Formats: sequence, structure tokens, C-alpha cells
Amino acid sequence: MDWREFRVAFPLLVSCRLLLALTPFVNSLGLDHNHQLSSPTNSYVRLQEGLFLFKHDIDPYAGGSFYHSPLYLSLFTTVLPTSRFVSRIVWTMLDVLGAWALVNIWRERQSVVRTSRDTLVAAAYLLNPYILLPNLALSTVSFENTLQLLVLLYACRRRPSPALLLAAILIHLSLYSALLLPSIALLLLSSPHSHLANPKFFTAYRHPNASLSTLLSYIGECVLYSVVLCLCCTVVAGGWGWVEKTWGVVLTLPDLTPNPGLWWYFFTEMFDHFRPFFLMVFSVHLLIYVAPVCLKFQHDPLFASFALLGVLGMFKPYLTLADPGLFLSMYSVFPEIFPYLSHPLPTTLLHLHASLLLPLFHSLWLNQGTGNANFFYASTLVLGMANGAALVDAIWAGLRIAIGGKESEDEGEIAVVQE
Repeated sequence: MDWREFRVAFPLLVSCRLLLALTPFVNSLGLDHNHQLSSPTNSYVRLQEGLFLFKHDIDPYAGGSFYHSPLYLSLFTTVLPTSRFVSRIVWTMLDVLGAWALVNIWRERQSVVRTSRDTLVAAAYLLNPYILLPNLALSTVSFENTLQLLVLLYACRRRPSPALLLAAILIHLSLYSALLLPSIALLLLSSPHSHLANPKFFTAYRHPNASLSTLLSYIGECVLYSVVLCLCCTVVAGGWGWVEKTWGVVLTLPDLTPNPGLWWYFFTEMFDHFRPFFLMVFSVHLLIYVAPVCLKFQHDPLFASFALLGVLGMFKPYLTLADPGLFLSMYSVFPEIFPYLSHPLPTTLLHLHASLLLPLFHSLWLNQGTGNANFFYASTLVLGMANGAALVDAIWAGLRIAIGGKESEDEGEIAVVQE
């Protein structure tokens, strides 16, 4: 598709998304209460409840149901309206902004102003059902995904202040996003271009102005933004109780509402005296991927960020379909790995299988009453296998491309020698 067609195709995609969001039929589906599309930390229903309490001078964090950041309280009581109709427009525009950011990340990776692939990249985000359905459910994970893409975009453009400010906001909304900070720092100090076929040490591709002092200044700037945001949140919430009810919730998992993740069922069956140990194990399990991925892909920090998004999309405590959806949509930014994928068809079929099982077993258990929790958890395990297969295949392809590139170079050298 020629790039000129993008100017027609992108507004068409946006119009289709808006029409779908504003269709009255969507309200009758009850997506707001679907456990696959929103979790306790990003549910629109819980956000509305917290806003109601906050507007009536009642501390929303005094109970045990509101886990959103105080930034949402200030945003929805000062800037954004809370009516459902306007909210659907706002949420759709968030996805449009995310698609625009993803297209520009692709352009930055290719060092071009526009390409014939722009429409495909935008469609990979706007038409991804894992992204679309949580957006229709008005899950605040749409804010997090868009912020994540904007952080990567500004990091690709080497604009540290906007990138670090948005990263600080993102961490306040979703604590585990802090695991992406090392790869973002590498991206700010190097380039977003593809170096998968020619892996070298970070120093070979770093920006001429990159140094330890530059890195320390970035760390200090991010800490400064985070401290200011913490103070703002404390002023909005009227105390420090928000810390336990936002960041503390993702670390202690007090709410075991079912979701597509792998944590809730395990801790439902867990004896209380084992709970602290396994909470530590599950949290550390997420942490241990950061250093190996950043070290192995130090030559391509954008790909390292992509891999870490895949880890978060599989192991986050309060998972929604939008989390793996962001990882899958970012596949479109790395077409160079496609020839090196080992099992793309089984991975696709696993996701198709999971997308059929999740709503079916969810309905059998919670709506029809003919199943039990094992039904739904079995379908989440299938989704976990699908996410794991997509992640492992992407990382394996990112490693194999270097071997393939070397083989091609060797063959070229042999041909020159023979001539």
C-alpha cells in the first residue's frame, strides 16, 4: 500500500472505531463487568465508584474496592467528563493516539518520514481484538498502553524530558511498568534502529553524547518527576493511604477477582502462612527477566523493550487482554524477525483457541453456573501458553537473525573470493 493511501486508510480506521464505540449495542454487552477486559486496578466501574466517593468528600481509599491512582481522581474531576458517552469518545481517541505513536515508532526505527507499511502498523493496533475489547469496556489499561507507546516514541526521538515525565506518570498508574526503565534508558542513550543482524556491545551503537553522567542525569530527572507526582497524589488523596491501595495492591494481591492472569487462582488456593513467600517469588520472577534481556539485546534496546512488554503481558498480577495485546501489536514494528519465527502458526492457533475458551468458560462458571473456577483458570493457562509461545518465538527469532546475517555475509565473501 502506498503511503498516500495511509491518509485515507487511517481516518477510515478511526471512523470505524468511533462508530463501533458509540453503537448503542455495545452498552448491552456488559463489557464493563467482564473479568477478561478489566481488572480491579483498571475497572471503569470501580473508577466511577471512587469518583463518586471523592466528589462527596469521602476517602475512596478507606474501603477495599478502589485501587486507581489519585492521578485519575484529579484528571476526571478537573479535565475529563465522566459521562459514558463522552468517555467512549475519549477512550477511542486514546487508542487512536496509541496507534499514531506505534506508526511513528516504526518510522523512527526505519529512519524514514513515511512508509508503505504505515497502515498495516496502525491496523495492527486499532483492529487488534485484545486492544479493542478492553477499550470498549472502558478499562483504564488503555491509558497505560498509550502512555507506554508515547514513552517509547519520545525515547526513539531522543527527547528525554517528555519520555521520562510520561514514564513517571506511567509508573504511578502501573507500578510494574518500572521494569521497562532500563531498556528505555538504553534507548535514550543509543538509537531505535534495528541492529539485530549485527549484534555488538552497547558502546558500538551509543549516541556520541551518551555517558555515565548523562545516564545519571536521566535517573535524577525521572526520580524528580516521580517525587513531584507522589506529592501531588498525596495532596489529591489527602494523605499517604493511596500508596497502600495502589502500589501496595499489585505487590500484596488482596483482591483475588478472576482475570486472565496466572496469579489469582494460585493465591486463592494458597495457605495464608505460605502467602508472603510466594508473593515474593512471583514478584521476583518478573524482576529477573530485566537484566538478561537488556544485556542480551543491548545492541537493540527497542527490541529489548518489546520483549519486556511480552514478559509483563504474561506475568502481571492483574492482567487484562490489553496487556498481551500491546505486545502482539508491536510485532508489526519488527518485520525483520518474521522469516526467523519457528512456530508462528501454532502460536496463532493457541491465541485463537484461548480467545474461544476464555469467554466460554467464563460464562459457564459465572453466568450459567454449570462450571467452576477450574474451567476459567484452564482457559487462562491456554492464554499463558499462547503468550509464552509468542514471546519465546520472538526472542528466539531476534537471536537467530544474527546467525542468519552472518551466514549471508560469509556466503557473500565466499562468492567474492571465488570470482
